[in-house]
Amino acid sequence: MLCFCPCFDDNHRGSSDDVDLEPVLLISGIGGSILTSKRKKLGFDTRVWVRILLADLEFRKKLWSLYNPKTGYTETLDKDNEIVVPDDDYGLYAIDILDPSPFVKCIHLKEVYYFHDMINMLVGCGYKKGTTLFGYGYDFRQSNRIEKLMEDLKVKLETAYKASGGRKVNIISHSMGGLLVMCFMSLHHEAFSKYVSKWICIGCPFQGAPGCINDSLLTGLQFVEGLESFFFVSRWTMHQLLVECPSIYEMLANPDFNWKKQPEIQVWRKHSKDGETSIELESYGPVESITLFREALRHNELTYDGKTIALPFNFAISRWAAETRQVLNNAKLPDGVCFYNIYGISFDTPFDVCYGSKASPIEDLSEICHSMPQYSYVDGDETVSAESAKVLYLTFHIMLQTCILSFYFLASVEPYSGYDGFICRWICCS
Repeated sequence: MLCFCPCFDDNHRGSSDDVDLEPVLLISGIGGSILTSKRKKLGFDTRVWVRILLADLEFRKKLWSLYNPKTGYTETLDKDNEIVVPDDDYGLYAIDILDPSPFVKCIHLKEVYYFHDMINMLVGCGYKKGTTLFGYGYDFRQSNRIEKLMEDLKVKLETAYKASGGRKVNIISHSMGGLLVMCFMSLHHEAFSKYVSKWICIGCPFQGAPGCINDSLLTGLQFVEGLESFFFVSRWTMHQLLVECPSIYEMLANPDFNWKKQPEIQVWRKHSKDGETSIELESYGPVESITLFREALRHNELTYDGKTIALPFNFAISRWAAETRQVLNNAKLPDGVCFYNIYGISFDTPFDVCYGSKASPIEDLSEICHSMPQYSYVDGDETVSAESAKVLYLTFHIMLQTCILSFYFLASVEPYSGYDGFICRWICCS
């Protein structure tokens, strides 16, 4: 605390001429990057994620995709367009306000203000965009270890390193962005050691996010609740994309982790045999869940451009995700790089998920995809359990300089904007 930090003195706010600041790279989590659909021939682009007006229509038309097992990439069904992450404002634009339309800014819809407060805080502390402050948004449909994401991150780190005069970079990653950083550390160990000074990780699902992810594969994901959800992408529309996203499979519960209690999917099942009916509660652990996914999704399909496309559980992606887990297991923090882990507690976080009820049981497992889940909860940040976010010793070797911190988060908006000021002062002084 005896170090000089511009954040503690208003006379220095907004100026870094008299202090050397290590560059900061902000890395988003799943759904935390603007995605645009760009015409391959004419070059016109349309923002498809995030958008409020015509959200569901544009999402179906431009963002529905299929996984290509030959390349490992998830590719859009719209062959005339490609999905692009804008790199404006040194990568910060794509992770700042996820729908930067005048309407959203006018009503200040807080659900889409992502890294906005943290960016403003860092700028106020003397960081300069393009010199000591950068952002990395990415196509979150793809695997966290896919070659393009790894190469783009390497270029971004090198750019920040050179722009700041050869100073090593402080990474701040949020949620799934932490898995992407771990994959990079495992696959590009030398580059990570060369360019990174500190890694500050916020709410990363190191061992998976079983409650949210299990249900995402079975019924979809609703980012916005209440009346506002009518202006956003529907749960079912989102589901049809997530079934083909390697990033989702890579956040399933780690079956090899020694959980205090194994996460489960529970189903109230109705069985009929020899004219007799019975109702039983069936349970599926991380390994057995694969069988459930196969049965529940066997009839899943969508209609696109007049054609019916089957979207069952994707075993090719499942195998790819298992290999990603090995990449994560092999990650090792380089000597001289400091790691800080911030995770949330004191919020109910989905862990087990149950479908049907004793009064209204499921007869055919495919009915699950058209039902609503009931959760049981554990301690965490509302998305990632504290157990998954804080336990690291089974995934990579932590050196002595590692500091693991936990906080009572006062706000559920991600990232945790109530701690932007704390993080800003911390990276200035650490």
